[in-house]
Amino acid sequence: MSTARLVRRDLLKLAAAGVVGYSMSGWLETLACQAATDPRRRKSCILLWMSGGPSQIDTFDPKPDHVNGGPFRAIPTSVAGIHISEHLPLLSAQMRDIAVIRSMSTQEMDHGRASHLLRTGYLPQGAVQYPALGSLVSRELGAADNPLPNFVSIAPYRLFNQEAYGSGFLGPMHAPLTVADAGPQGVPPGPNGDHVAALRVHNLAPAAGLQRPQLAGRIGLLEEMESDFAAQRPGAVTQSSRVAYDRAARLMLSPAGRAFDLDQEPSRIRDLYGRNLFGQGCLLARRLVERRVPFVEVSLGTFGGGNAGAEGYAWDTHTDNFNIVRRLSEMLDLGWATLMQDLRERSLLESTLIVWMGEFGRSPAINAQSGREHHNQAFSAVLAGGGIRGGQAIGTTSRDGMTVEAGRPTSVPDLLATVCRALGIDPNRQNLSNVGRPIRIVDGSAQPIQTLL
Repeated sequence: MSTARLVRRDLLKLAAAGVVGYSMSGWLETLACQAATDPRRRKSCILLWMSGGPSQIDTFDPKPDHVNGGPFRAIPTSVAGIHISEHLPLLSAQMRDIAVIRSMSTQEMDHGRASHLLRTGYLPQGAVQYPALGSLVSRELGAADNPLPNFVSIAPYRLFNQEAYGSGFLGPMHAPLTVADAGPQGVPPGPNGDHVAALRVHNLAPAAGLQRPQLAGRIGLLEEMESDFAAQRPGAVTQSSRVAYDRAARLMLSPAGRAFDLDQEPSRIRDLYGRNLFGQGCLLARRLVERRVPFVEVSLGTFGGGNAGAEGYAWDTHTDNFNIVRRLSEMLDLGWATLMQDLRERSLLESTLIVWMGEFGRSPAINAQSGREHHNQAFSAVLAGGGIRGGQAIGTTSRDGMTVEAGRPTSVPDLLATVCRALGIDPNRQNLSNVGRPIRIVDGSAQPIQTLL
């Protein structure tokens, strides 16, 4: 029987019998490999979230022949006619599996509202608690018997809008497990600049001297006590507490928690991803999706001040745009390109959709501080991997980069409906909200980009 099919009581029984401790034999990795090649495998999604709003002109929509283009060169890709920034050379070689949407447009220029829109598909609205995209995918594609969470968020920077990162009206069952939570100063590296400790789920091992049969007994006793308490005091707070303890118990009693231990990976692989938080986060994302986690997000860009290193800067580049974007692009290129190649070699790229986006773009005009301001009228998002026809650039922008040309702009609902279709999710499906009103996964105005599907 695979661990992925065990329910909580089965895990308790196996732990009491000493069976679950059998995790060092390598059978979990074998199981992950078998799951990756299973033709019945459901799709997964990895969101690469660029907090602060990345510059489209300095990444995927260069303007080399205009003063707004800045100092970066545009380089050809593996697809004739598509050029991207010189600081993304590894991704340029994989453009056949990548589609760039250059016609994104919204009405929002505030970080908080725009983050909410891009991450949930809706603007903040009264009492409605909209769920993040990861929670929606967890609801649609997640497996209840998976000992791993169905939504994992790596190094999120949530200060712009906390609600944009939660499960909203879908409840705690679809809330993300957050690792390497990024505060205002970012996530500090561990010894020797290593981020392994930050990317682990802490306190999974039993206390010193506590054997697994004792642990199983204590968890069983806690479950009985919580059941009595919940019967007398039902409500969201009680449910959230029980879900949190249940998820923790699953991970503690299952070898699946080893997915968060990057020391299991060869040093060569870790080097390829880049020894920084984003690169190692991409490696963790690969380890999670091969173990059937349907949604993982990896954030690049947290505030940290000038002494925090390249990772300490967000993409909110009002000053010193080009130095910051160059350093961020180097991390992005290495981590993302290696992730795609690793997924491809493991037969996982066809079943894994990668989404790259931020809350908006940056202004084509360069300000007096060598920075770019917020820009919402024309910016880029990128899709790659499973369910997408790569090798395309959708939409064009004007020569100065200010507006979308040659056809209508791509709205956020259009983008998210395309993501849903690529994952095999009906974007018109409805969920009952916390105010009792049914709400579509994606707004009904959405028109999926058919040429990408």
